[in-house]
Amino acid sequence: MRKTRPVVVSMRLPAESGNRLKRMANRHGWTPSDASARLVEEGLRRSEFAFIDFRDSAAGRQAYIQGSTLAVWEVMLLVQSYKSDVSAAAKHLKWPEAKVHAAINYAKAFPEEIEGALSENAATDLEALRRMLPQASEFVTRRALKS
Repeated sequence: MRKTRPVVVSMRLPAESGNRLKRMANRHGWTPSDASARLVEEGLRRSEFAFIDFRDSAAGRQAYIQGSTLAVWEVMLLVQSYKSDVSAAAKHLKWPEAKVHAAINYAKAFPEEIEGALSENAATDLEALRRMLPQASEFVTRRALKS
């Protein structure tokens, strides 16, 4: 989430909602104030961008494409591999082009977030991955074998 000068907004929550917020904050190591700010920001982003959702992942909270297991940065990695050919990326995913455009729109609006995830992915090689996931193996496509 972007770091800007904070604005104080007070709100009243039902007791059970407040308790759930505190449990979520504890689970993530956040303050209840940080948790509520994140949830508000995520809600705003959901309302501003089609097909965007937020989930916990091994790398923290990330933007995902609704109805999929793919984070936005993963869709952008695929779009880059297809040299920004949205139609080809959509065909690969068996998605409507609108979902790929949704990822692109989100990535354009929050480039630091997506570029950071892409950089983190690029810095992880197969050996580092195998340390985290011993069962990991390299996948090579037929196209790569022909090259």
